[in-house]
Parts: sequence; C-alpha cells; structure tokens
Amino acid sequence: MAEPTTVPVALSTASVYPESTATAFEIAARLGYDGVEVMVWTDPVSQDIDALRRLSDYHGIPVLAVHAPCLLITQRVWSTDPWTKLRRARAAAEKLGASTVVVHPPFRWQRQYARDFVAGIWRMADETDVRFAVENMYPWRYRDREMLAYAPAWDVSHDDYRHFTIDLSHTSTARTDALEMIGRMGDRLGHVHLADGRGSAKDEHLVPGRGDQPCAELLEHLTVSGFDGHVVIEVNTRRAMSSAEREADLAEALAFTRKHLAPAVRLPRR
Repeated sequence: MAEPTTVPVALSTASVYPESTATAFEIAARLGYDGVEVMVWTDPVSQDIDALRRLSDYHGIPVLAVHAPCLLITQRVWSTDPWTKLRRARAAAEKLGASTVVVHPPFRWQRQYARDFVAGIWRMADETDVRFAVENMYPWRYRDREMLAYAPAWDVSHDDYRHFTIDLSHTSTARTDALEMIGRMGDRLGHVHLADGRGSAKDEHLVPGRGDQPCAELLEHLTVSGFDGHVVIEVNTRRAMSSAEREADLAEALAFTRKHLAPAVRLPRR
C-alpha cells in the first residue's frame, strides 16, 4: 500500500457563482484553501491570464487547475473551435503554473471533434507536462426520456485517456456507482471535483456530506492510494441568501474534505 499523502484542496471559482472569479480568490484565501481551479467562462477575468496572475499574487493563492470552456454557455469563449480552446487552456495552465486542464468529452453534435477526441487528447498530452484530465459526465434526462449528449461516452472511464477527473455530482446525476468508476480509472485518476448529490436529473453539486455519494470513502481512498492530484470543491451556492451563508457552505465543504483526507492514526501494537 502506498504511503499516506497530503492532498491539496482547491476551490473552483464556479463555487461562488453568481459572484465573480475575483471573489473566489478572496474567499479561498480567507477560508484557507490551498489554491483555486479557474473555471473559464463568460466572466472576462476568468479569460485573462494577466488578471488571474495578479489575483493569485495578491491573495497568495496559486492556480492549481484550469477548467477549459466546455459548457453550453461558453461555446464562443476562446474561439468556437474546441481544439483552440484546449490549446489556450494549456497555455493558460503553463503560464499560471497549474498542473491540470479539466476537459469535458465532446457534445455528440461536435462530430469531427468527437471522432478525433481520444487520439487528440493523447497528442496534446504528449506536448506538455500539464495533465489533460477528462471528466465524467451524465445522460441528460427529462421526465421519462434520456438523451446521450456526450461522445464517445459520458462515462469516460471506459475510454483510453492518460488522466481522468471524477465528479461525484455527475456520478449522482448519472445514477452510477462512483466507487466502481474510480476502480476503472485506477491510477489514471488525476483530479477530483468533490460535490454531492441525491440522484436528481439536475446536476446538484451539493456540499459534500449532504447527499448520498461516497464522498468520505473517496477521500479516504485518495489518502492511501498514492494519489498525486488535487481535490477541488465544486459546489452550487447560488441559493445562498448572503455572502456569509455562501462562505459558511464553502467552509463546511473544506472542513469535510480535510477531515476525510487526514491520514488515519495507526496505534502502536502492544
């Protein structure tokens, strides 16, 4: 068994929405996070490497990962060409000192991109020390209908990637076994989006411990498995009634994560 390791815990800038990327750096510093993951989206600051570097330096909070603009609302951010988006995400990660770029699998209607995606990710990974960690997604559901929106598949653990991101809100929405998925990912698991869920068709991103996903078990596994990536708190605080309530949720998420990442104390044999 690998020796217990200390795993950095970062705050996704998406966790403070609808507040700004700049606010995420401020909150991460105030609460004692080890860094941030920048969600590149419509906030201009999230797209501006110089502005991100200034925020990182001012707050003393490193950028540990960059989430490429893969969402429906970011289809025109950093170009409409998906490979250009990934090249720019890689360049941002390299300039900011981040070790990981998080990327979603293509939408099914991005046919050419999807056909070349697995091989293309390998090509890009061979050109840099930055990890391209492909994230598990989920089927889209409406009432009794299910749409497979991602290609080659929403369950990326069945495809050949060098590194994976696992998101426990997404395993909840997919109604799949998170621990089995982690087993398939094996030592290619390079990045974690920690959140919770209750199996809703909506991607809930609850504070860990408030749903039915094996958040604690995952964290305890990381501690003893030799995991050398980051755990990123990516939760939904949109319903917070105040900044204080939002910060309380993010403090709770950090405390939960650090508690279950702490190496177990082994008592001496008598």
